[in-house]
Amino acid sequence: MEKNSSVTHRTLNGLTVPLLGLGTMRLPLNSENTEDIDYAKTAEMLDLAMQAGVNYIDTAYMYHNGKSEVCLGELLKKYPRSSYFLVDKMPSWFAKSEEDIEKIFNEQLKRCQTEYFDFYLVHAVDHNNWELTKKFHVVEFLEQKKAEGKIRNLGFSFHDTPEFLKTVVARRKWDFAQIQLNYLDWTLYRSREQYEILAENNIPVMVMEPLRGGSLALLNPPANEILKAYNPDASTASWGLRYVASLPNVLCVLSGMSNPEQMQDNLRTFTDFKPLTDEERAVLEKALAAYRKQLAVPCTACRYCMPCPAGVEIPRIFALYNQYTITSHKWVFQNSYNTIPAENQASACVNCGKCAEHCPQKIRIPGMLQKIHNEVNS
Repeated sequence: MEKNSSVTHRTLNGLTVPLLGLGTMRLPLNSENTEDIDYAKTAEMLDLAMQAGVNYIDTAYMYHNGKSEVCLGELLKKYPRSSYFLVDKMPSWFAKSEEDIEKIFNEQLKRCQTEYFDFYLVHAVDHNNWELTKKFHVVEFLEQKKAEGKIRNLGFSFHDTPEFLKTVVARRKWDFAQIQLNYLDWTLYRSREQYEILAENNIPVMVMEPLRGGSLALLNPPANEILKAYNPDASTASWGLRYVASLPNVLCVLSGMSNPEQMQDNLRTFTDFKPLTDEERAVLEKALAAYRKQLAVPCTACRYCMPCPAGVEIPRIFALYNQYTITSHKWVFQNSYNTIPAENQASACVNCGKCAEHCPQKIRIPGMLQKIHNEVNS
């Protein structure tokens, strides 16, 4: 694997990848339609990434309703296949039968226009999805694909408790694992315990949601003032990225960048990467304390709750509400909320609970939607 050494690379268990990876869950769009990916901006971002050695590129079957894989298949054709690491995942919950697992895998290869995946994961493992994984013999299937050379490294992404993580870790000798890790979730989501379990078992960690869906790139005015007072030149996002990348068992930090400007900022952070000092950690703890006071909904906008059977725009509603709790600008909140069509507002929720079943953050979504509906109309 040839690489440009501009960004810092890390080696764990014989795997060498850039410390910064490109996540493709939140690619730039031409419109509000999540499938309407802006190919020109995405190509610009890919060019910037590849030139800097950021060649670990992560996608998934449902990102942008399947169009993320298609987009990468088109845009990566200009690069030699050996010049980048392509990462994809098996979503067991999309399968209705064991045969569907192979159909999904073959569809992913076709969408991405590739013969193999460098890294491949059992996607979004929790109690429910793990039962489907066992029912459809997913791990056995993927192990066979690895033996055939269609998968180079096999891992899993995880959304459950540390106790259950031990069960998954014991299933086989995994090449890597991907967990949600950031300075807010270190304790809130028990990410520290998950990280330590993986480190103890010598499993390299890929980090997802290092900025919690972008919320840690924004924070709130009091928290931002604390960070800017210490280092006016550092972006808020860089603090979060450096926090997770400073952990020694982290092999790669995925950032779901949505524009070239975010890419440029992240490249600055990971070029000649410098871990956080003890003094910087103390400053970040102070900023986090200021931010925690106004956190309303722990949503990362992963969109696993979508599409809602009743048509509710769940992530959009939560984002507006979180912003409102930070700014306290109710008039702005109500006006922004009312730009959502009535049939897609919180009042359309029928309390079926399907969204909550798929929420990695375990948010009680119907109840939160009712709370937001009441706030809008109070």
